Amino acid sequence: MKKTLMTLGLGLMMATATSATTISRIDPTDWYVGMKDPSLQLMVYGKDVKNVKQVTTDYAGVKVDSIVRLDSPNYLLVYLNLQGAKAGQMTLNFDGKKVRYTLKDRTMRGEEHKGFSNADVLYLLMPDRFANGNPKNDVVKGMRDQTCDRTKPSLRHGGDLAGIEQHLDYFTDLGVTALWFTPILENNWPNDHGVNSSYHGYATTDYYKVDPRFGTNAEYKQLIDECHKRGLKVVMDMIFNHCSDYHPWNLDPPTKDWFNNPNYGLQTSYKLTPVLDPYASKQDMRETVDGWFVKSMPDLNQRNPHLMRYLIQNSEWWIETAGIDGIRMDTYPYADRKAMAEWMKTLDTEYPNFNTVGETWVTEPAYTAAWQKDSKLSNMNSYLKTVMDFSFFDKLSQAKHEETDDWWKGLNRIYNSLCYDYLYADPSHVLAFIENHDTDRFLGNTKDSTALKQALALLLTMNRIPQLYYGTEVLMNGTKEVTDGNVRRDFPGGFPGDTHNCFTAEGRTKAENAMFQWESKLLHWRQGNDLISKGKQTQFIPFKGIYVIARQYQGRTSLTILNGKRSEATMSVARYAEVIGKATTATDVISGRKIDLTHDITLQPREALVVEY
Repeated sequence: MKKTLMTLGLGLMMATATSATTISRIDPTDWYVGMKDPSLQLMVYGKDVKNVKQVTTDYAGVKVDSIVRLDSPNYLLVYLNLQGAKAGQMTLNFDGKKVRYTLKDRTMRGEEHKGFSNADVLYLLMPDRFANGNPKNDVVKGMRDQTCDRTKPSLRHGGDLAGIEQHLDYFTDLGVTALWFTPILENNWPNDHGVNSSYHGYATTDYYKVDPRFGTNAEYKQLIDECHKRGLKVVMDMIFNHCSDYHPWNLDPPTKDWFNNPNYGLQTSYKLTPVLDPYASKQDMRETVDGWFVKSMPDLNQRNPHLMRYLIQNSEWWIETAGIDGIRMDTYPYADRKAMAEWMKTLDTEYPNFNTVGETWVTEPAYTAAWQKDSKLSNMNSYLKTVMDFSFFDKLSQAKHEETDDWWKGLNRIYNSLCYDYLYADPSHVLAFIENHDTDRFLGNTKDSTALKQALALLLTMNRIPQLYYGTEVLMNGTKEVTDGNVRRDFPGGFPGDTHNCFTAEGRTKAENAMFQWESKLLHWRQGNDLISKGKQTQFIPFKGIYVIARQYQGRTSLTILNGKRSEATMSVARYAEVIGKATTATDVISGRKIDLTHDITLQPREALVVEY
């Protein structure tokens, strides 16, 4: 029998025979020994691979537990037990076809993987829109989309991992501590008649491969290593709810129930309340959880245990292989609740100090709180440590346009959102933001930094994990009136030919430098500051237009003081005696000037003041 040797993926080598059955791929591409759970699912791809009668190995410490034949003849699942196995190359025998598969040592124990926390500040960016460090990968031969056109807001622009790596000093100069990239996995999707593309990354076609237009798996690992050298963490954006309609699974479904409502049989309602509604109808629930997000993104059925095992392993593989420091899970409540809880419980067991944040887009605190790990509001533990505070975003979006009155409007909206923090099992594990890639930018179509400074002062000092959005520190603006691409514009200076360069002080305008310096000053003050990450929080109901939040820890205090009026206002220090105590002066964190705490403080219209003493 004639055999030829070829390489596949990351360390997988196989021999193929001259017969009808072939093996073209195995997921995961390699695996790790020493995991707490020694079981491993291998998804084997190949023409008529289902017909394989027996899979064996003589590798020490490895046992074939079972093989599972799926509906499609072109997939086979092999379940292994690696208890006691050591790193090396094992040989799997598929009816005489010998496949070499690599087992690796872990670089660290699961407990040593440290996730992001409220001591961090996440900086969200879109790789395609941040910086182009390697123009040679703008268009990759053989991929379905052969377009890179910066004049079109919804097409690919050429940003990549190399561009991010070339500007890591920018992040440390700014003062953020963690980077969250929108998805970097392969999106081999054709553009829609030159109008739309999957530049955003949310239409996965390969869960084990970085999109070649962003770079390679090795370049992703190198970028993360370089981030770690600078004290920057990296959060990976994942999507378990859906994949692309060009994913091999959709082109050849492994089982009849791999997808919910195949062939776009049901569109999601985008209404998430039925998932927790005690009175929800089955129809509403089905529309939410089983409907497709959009026509080009088939809805994965997480109730299929083999599919869910694949997804769970994939998240573990990226933690082990790339060394990511956290996961942001897209469209969290759209997926099956029980299956997602099992995923989180698995990760929490293997990586107890890791952190995952789930996108839970409902603007009521009670809904969000019920999704958090150990919530008393839910009859099912989600094991999801961190949730996203859409209530804060929603209330702030309204407040920025309003005058703060004595009851409900303006900054009262923030107070009336934070006062429900007793609903959360852990308020310090709630991620807050003022904007992201799915919303209008905070500045809208203006460049007025006054309200922006108030929003950032709040975001960076209250008891939350703060998330920033790329470019706001240099006054990037835009709304979604025409297209999402207008809130995802290219970072100035990140692309060949840019005449405006916001990566350097010399390239920024006076206004951009002023905003960058203001924000950087606050971020560097926050960095490593136990007062903000561990301090007790006290908030005062807005009084005469002024809203005050105090943080106190080990004899230190900070006050975030916001004037919610469009006119000058006076803060009566006597009203805040319980947090001022015997202090007579405070220091303005931004300017360094001294503030007299024995006299009332005059605030300029919409002024944001952060002081410490």
